[in-house]
Amino acid sequence: MHEFSMAFADLRASLDRIGLAWSLAKHDVVSRYRGSILGPFWITLSMGLMVAGIGFLYANLFKLPVNEFIPYVALGIVVWGLIANVILEGCQTFVQAAGILSQSSLPMFTFVWRTVMRNVINLAHHLIIIVGVLVYYDHWRQTHVLMGMVGVLLLVANISWISLAAGIASARFRDIPQIVGSVVQFAMFMTPVFWLPGGRLLDHAVLLLNPFYHLLEVVRAPLLGDVVDPRTYIFMVVLAVVGWAGAFTTFALTRRRIVHYL
Repeated sequence: MHEFSMAFADLRASLDRIGLAWSLAKHDVVSRYRGSILGPFWITLSMGLMVAGIGFLYANLFKLPVNEFIPYVALGIVVWGLIANVILEGCQTFVQAAGILSQSSLPMFTFVWRTVMRNVINLAHHLIIIVGVLVYYDHWRQTHVLMGMVGVLLLVANISWISLAAGIASARFRDIPQIVGSVVQFAMFMTPVFWLPGGRLLDHAVLLLNPFYHLLEVVRAPLLGDVVDPRTYIFMVVLAVVGWAGAFTTFALTRRRIVHYL
């Protein structure tokens, strides 16, 4: 119980200093692109080119309407970028902060929020792709912005605990990032990021059991004007509750040893 109380104290302290996590996240973005002309928009430019390349190519290969397929691909790639980057960078959450953690008493959760916020800032830069595509292909009229924001909150709630769990595991075992990278890469091809799911029963069964599909669909569907399956919302809520319970328990039991792992 003492370990759990200390873990809760760390969480409360990090929320009290949430401004520090935001400042660290902004500093990460600024320092990464210091001296460049476009700054973080280099990622936006490369992602925009990827959307255009995959969108036009796949639309022609599979005889799909461009005005329907490109918005689907654009939202899929942008949202997947947030999911993948938070999880992959989460592996380095505590490793990169080893110097600070060993010399200060800052809450460890501060660095978890730092990773998440850094990628949310990058997502804000990518909004230009989403808005541009939805407006150009005239999808903005049926976009459910409010439900899209709810989806983003559910998405962030889930990838945050995954990032925490990955950070703890990577601090203890340094080959975890390679394993996580392979899993994320495999999941990208198993998830309809830039391909349309079929109507077969097997396809639906695979998707319903794929957590990455729900993470993606809860944001993409409302922004495209589609109705999100209620099972997706149930899945996301249950996943967040169970995931945070497991990740926080692991954090509480290993909190004092994380610095020694580093």
